[in-house]
Formats: sequence, C-alpha cells, structure tokens
Amino acid sequence: MTNNRLLKKWKIDEKAHFEGWNFSYIKDRYKDEKPNWDYNSLAKLLVQQSTSLLDMATGGGEVFSQFAPFPKHTYAIEGWHPNVAVAERRLVPLGVTVIEAKDHQLLPFKDRQFDLITNRHGGYNIKELHRILKPGGQFFTQQVSGDNLEDLEEFFNTKPKWSYNTLEHRITEFEENDFTIIDSKSWSGTVTFYDVGAIVYFLKAIPWIVEGFSVDTHQSYLEKLQEKLDNGQKLHFTSKRHLIHAQKNK
Repeated sequence: MTNNRLLKKWKIDEKAHFEGWNFSYIKDRYKDEKPNWDYNSLAKLLVQQSTSLLDMATGGGEVFSQFAPFPKHTYAIEGWHPNVAVAERRLVPLGVTVIEAKDHQLLPFKDRQFDLITNRHGGYNIKELHRILKPGGQFFTQQVSGDNLEDLEEFFNTKPKWSYNTLEHRITEFEENDFTIIDSKSWSGTVTFYDVGAIVYFLKAIPWIVEGFSVDTHQSYLEKLQEKLDNGQKLHFTSKRHLIHAQKNK
C-alpha cells in the first residue's frame, strides 16, 4: 500500500500545470531518447526554401517558432483550444497567422495554397493535404508511431489507439494518393522515468495514452511501478517515431 506522503506527491504531480507542449516540469525526472535524425534542422531547411507554409498541430508553437524567419504567407493550426492562445503569443510576432482547426478534418484553406506543410506529431487527412498543396508541394512530418509506448500502455492494461499509424501503411497511403516519397525513416528508442510521479504528470499531459487516467483510478498500477523502483528496476519504455518527406505529383 502506498504511504500517504508518496500518494500526496503523486496528486501534486497530477495537478501540476501543463501548457503548450512543454514538459519542463519533469525535465530532470525523465530522459527521452531522440531519433537519429534532426527534425528541426531538416524542417528549417525546407522552410527557408518555401514561399507559402503551413504548420499543422503546432501546439504552443514551441518547435515551429525555431524555424523563423518565415515566408510572408505562413499559417499554423492547432486543434486543442487552450494551446491556441499560447501559439498566438509565440508565433504572431513572427508573422504567423494562427488558426484554431482540427488537423484531421476539412482545413480552412484554399485549393493549392501551400508549397510546404510541416507536421510534427500531429494527425492529418491525406485528401486534405493533396487538396491544399500546390503541384510539386511537399509534406514533411515526424510521427509518433502507432505502437509508441506500447509497453507502457500494456502495463496500464490498455492498447494503442492508432495502431495503423505505421511507416509502411503511411507510405502506401501516400503512393496511392498521388504523392512521391522523397525520404522515409523509422526509429525506436527508450524513455526512462526516474520516479512514478513523472509518469503521473506525463499521462495527465497526454491523456490519450491511458484514457481516463488519474491517481485515484489507477493507484494500483502506480503502486506496481513504485515496487519496481523499490526493487532496483528501471522504468524503461519504448518510444517509436517515423519520418516521411513526400511530394505531391500534380
């Protein structure tokens, strides 16, 4: 049974503020290995060659803002309402128009409007990508693969919700929808949590990993994680990513 001191600490972590896509609250309490490519550097090179640009699922604009300076016609969309104001504060001064919109639905843009669309960890509708990209326009994305953190989900007795989001499936999808694959890569690494409270914060910040998660409803699972730590075991889980650079044919 968890002692009251530890349970109180978990509940503090559960209620800790989360804004944008910023995990600085637990920055010294977990380590997340990075893919063996640099999405930011690759995306910034493409941005520098663009004249009309869209960033999808921009979050609070934390990553996208690093690609400035931007072309004159630059937009960013974000579907989670609390993040929109955060993105506006960060991106509007850089000349970006921020719009609240769901990434996988009908997008509020004209046909053939963009020559580049970037997307880091957001959803997308391939028909909409094709519609709003100019002929020869490019889509560049780093995706969280469908089996990402599958072992963590299994620990909490849940399953991946987007198991179809694999590199192989997506490549086929692009090729069937009039795109040419310029580059594609997949990667597997490790995320390590140094205390259970860091997992609590992580699961509250990303609610789709374990739906309905709370300290009260999942206390028994958290206690098992704590037992692992107390027995000298590491809280290692498997993160998976894939990268796709695709070009619209016509």
